[in-house]
Amino acid sequence: MSQIADNTALARAVYDAFGKGDVPAVAGMMAGDIVWMEAEGNPYSDLNPYKGPDKIVSGLFMRLGTEWNGFSAMPDTFIAEGDRVVTLGRYGGTHLATGRKLDSQFAHVWTVRDGKMAAFQQYTDTAQQAFVMGKAG
Repeated sequence: MSQIADNTALARAVYDAFGKGDVPAVAGMMAGDIVWMEAEGNPYSDLNPYKGPDKIVSGLFMRLGTEWNGFSAMPDTFIAEGDRVVTLGRYGGTHLATGRKLDSQFAHVWTVRDGKMAAFQQYTDTAQQAFVMGKAG
């Protein structure tokens, strides 16, 4: 396979593992020094940048797992060039504290280095997410 195909396959594997709740597998696909950035304005950007798999799991994934019912990131398009993979898709889930449902589009920009995810940047409707979480009017 080409590097672009390998990078796309890695991105698909991350979403597949996340969708199954296999957090150790997701963390295993990350570089030890990964830098993860939630979108500006996202309630979870309070800990930006998340550095390293342990910080991502404890600071972000644990909150998603305990604050949401059925939180999902469902990709539908993968665009790859060089060491970058852009994923387009939709978030879903019900926020436990508010009972409100999330259904918003996202764009994720991944950087791949040596067969591991080395960086992540999220773009999404942060106003909708804040509203669903009861963090905005």
